[in-house]
Amino acid sequence: MTNLLATIAASLADAQGLDDIVQAFYTDGLVVIQNAIPTALTNALLAEVSQRADLQQAGVGRGGQSLLDQQIRRDKTVWLDGSTAAQQDYMALLDQLQQAVNQRCFLGLTHYECHFAHYQAGDFYQKHLDAFVGRSNRRLTTVCYLNDSPDGGHLRVYNEQDQWLADVAPQAGMLVVFESERFPHEVLPAAADRYSIAGWFRIDSPVL
Repeated sequence: MTNLLATIAASLADAQGLDDIVQAFYTDGLVVIQNAIPTALTNALLAEVSQRADLQQAGVGRGGQSLLDQQIRRDKTVWLDGSTAAQQDYMALLDQLQQAVNQRCFLGLTHYECHFAHYQAGDFYQKHLDAFVGRSNRRLTTVCYLNDSPDGGHLRVYNEQDQWLADVAPQAGMLVVFESERFPHEVLPAAADRYSIAGWFRIDSPVL
């Protein structure tokens, strides 16, 4: 990763870590947190997703407008539903982050959704925004890495002028948080299996 984007070392599991994360996010709208997720939980989630047989080719778009297009993205996904202890522990940590952000940034986030994502060698996801201004109830995007991927599968982030900002190399336990409407991003081609959890903090809204 470049020096254009600072990282912090913090943990979602303690109050000081949450304070550091929220402060960094408040300043820039984007934060990369090393060691955000405890190693034991990261390993449990990785073991779960690597053994699941129900991951499906991810589509582009939402709801009834979702289409499969391997020229845009090639990862496979499955939604977390809280059916395992590891999923429950992960979502409990993200709930703590949601509360901390709401208390300090007054965003009014109401809930969180997330899915496992598996990129095999050569898989990618072209540049996109996770939300469009005034047209989505997604407010914050999260990406949690479950394994290291130093040679490929980097998250490439762009600024609001669509200029390259930084490449984030996946590291197990790392969490990236950014404003969904503000930062275009893409996943560069993976060199080997790359496992992550992509998620979105949302607000209640009649517009999807």
